[in-house]
Amino acid sequence: MPVSAGQDPPVITVLHGADTPPGLESRIGDARLRLVSTADELAAALPGSDVLLTWDFTSDAVKQAWSADRAGDLRWVHTASAGVDRVAFPELLATPVTLTNSRGVFDRPMAEFVLGAVLAFAKDTAGSLRLQQQRRWQHRETETVAGKVATVVGGGPIGHAIAQLLGAAGLTVRLVGRRASDDVHGFDELPDLLPDTDHLVLAAPLTDATRGMLHAGTIALLPERARVINVGRGPLVVQDDLTEALRTGRIAGAALDVFEVEPLPEDSPLWAMENVLLSPHMSGDVVGWRDMLVDLFADNLERYRAGRELRNVVDKERGYVSSATGGNT
Repeated sequence: MPVSAGQDPPVITVLHGADTPPGLESRIGDARLRLVSTADELAAALPGSDVLLTWDFTSDAVKQAWSADRAGDLRWVHTASAGVDRVAFPELLATPVTLTNSRGVFDRPMAEFVLGAVLAFAKDTAGSLRLQQQRRWQHRETETVAGKVATVVGGGPIGHAIAQLLGAAGLTVRLVGRRASDDVHGFDELPDLLPDTDHLVLAAPLTDATRGMLHAGTIALLPERARVINVGRGPLVVQDDLTEALRTGRIAGAALDVFEVEPLPEDSPLWAMENVLLSPHMSGDVVGWRDMLVDLFADNLERYRAGRELRNVVDKERGYVSSATGGNT
């Protein structure tokens, strides 16, 4: 159902961090804008706000500032991320507020990032860089990716984009989602898929069902040649268990873009591991990504003001956008 619009022009509160949405003011017409960057500022701005844009999707300020009294006028919350775990807390989920995300912006960039990690492992790019820094000429043989098996956990658009690119590179790809369908294995099938997996790619949303899904028990099902690539959320992995598996050589390597604690603490042993590729939560962030996020929000704002169905409406029970919620045309 379309969101029931409040006052017009609407009041939009934007929770931003180090930067603000580029060009947003020119895209919202006569809507009134409130810019905040802390939980205290957000708490003061929520009363009377119709729309909340969480531009800083790494912040917990929404949960910290939330109360029924303050947020009573809100009708729509939009997050500038694909994952909604920062804003999908029980107090918000219990309200009639519509929640939307930025699905579609990050699909192709994240798929390219995963393909890059697969190729970097196969061609030992990190090893070549280390040898280059040492001015050492050391010939090695590398791997081919053709014929390798990738198991991608995440049956949504990001997972499908990853599967498409890896498949084009010659890998055999199995998608795993919440429920089985024609081209997706059910989550309960994952243990049977792990023993012949060369690359385990985690691109699932963080929900009660996926939190801690990769732990010592599931890692034990992987072959020693396997590499883990996590572009979903850090808490999908029990990080200590993965670190130990990498330290002992139980698995061959990992490419990690997300972590249980971000930024990754300086004393984490992961920093020094030669079989680990680390990046600071940037797998979907390509040149122009902020503009694409603003475009999506501005389009949804037009829909909101016209009383039309919003794009990317999150199913509050599942914790992600599903076909049953509609609003994706």
